[in-house]
Amino acid sequence: MASQARFEASPALTAALLVLIVAAATIAGAWFFQLVLDIQPCPLCLEQRYAYYGIIPLSALVAFAAAKGAPRPLLIAGLVVIALAAAGNSLFGIYHAGVEWKFWQGPTDCTGPLVDFGKAGSLLDQLDKVKVIRCDEVQWRFLGISLAGYNALISALMAAIAAWGIARSAKR
Repeated sequence: MASQARFEASPALTAALLVLIVAAATIAGAWFFQLVLDIQPCPLCLEQRYAYYGIIPLSALVAFAAAKGAPRPLLIAGLVVIALAAAGNSLFGIYHAGVEWKFWQGPTDCTGPLVDFGKAGSLLDQLDKVKVIRCDEVQWRFLGISLAGYNALISALMAAIAAWGIARSAKR
């Protein structure tokens, strides 16, 4: 009962912990797809993970600060940074999903036609060993949504949770 009262009394704590759980589960899922299912990430997929690598420790820090009774403006500032990072990552996920759906061109280092180098001896042997992961080809979909699409949705959820925490904390 005491812990439930603490969550109700501190929306910043609740929001930070929820974001922490969602972000940690998402990055664990990404690693599961990569390390267990051998679905290798493209360069854009790897860049989308950067937001999680920032959001996870920041949300843990905000949750710890909220649990220790840190000043409300400090907690709100932390949640604002989390919300902005998550919203930016959601937009990045939308961009990547658009590249996958061929709505627009992606970065040239991971999209477009592959160059045929012909029979260049050891160069060809080296290229045969390298698996190029293209940003404009979907490796996995569920319910018609790619991993980039799910990243956009999950990041939007984290931004909404942080925004909820900001709004509720500002009212107190």
